[in-house]
Amino acid sequence: MIKKLLFKALSRPIIQPAYRQFRGLTIGTRTVVFDAGGQVLLVRHSYSPGWQFPGGGVERGETVYAAAIRELREEAAVEALETPVLYGIFDASHQFPGDHVCCFIVRNFTRGDWKPSSEIADARFFATSSIPEDATNGTKRRLAEIAGGAEISPFW
Repeated sequence: MIKKLLFKALSRPIIQPAYRQFRGLTIGTRTVVFDAGGQVLLVRHSYSPGWQFPGGGVERGETVYAAAIRELREEAAVEALETPVLYGIFDASHQFPGDHVCCFIVRNFTRGDWKPSSEIADARFFATSSIPEDATNGTKRRLAEIAGGAEISPFW
């Protein structure tokens, strides 16, 4: 498992851009996890800047729901106790041509003992009014919509 995660983290900057050149469409997930106090879970990857919602690519043969649940477990030691609620599907072509992000919301969960990994440098909850300044634009946009009532944008 550790070798797989290490390979994934180290090879992603090379394989991911090449892969996207040959695929017409890619799809990933991001899940907005709110705790009982209304704080939101954000993760910081070791290979890219900024804080964002846990998530990642959907594997062949995997549903977007299963991918969202798997990514929560892998990145933040979160076990969803409910089916994630689909918030929307967003165009992320500005980052990677043909990419789309399925955004989910989870409010009922448990969290195990989380430890940093080769992929995830940090994972913690923040008040929605005080997320880190270097949170990604997509993260800021979704929080403004979900927690602040902003108009929904079709773009990640």
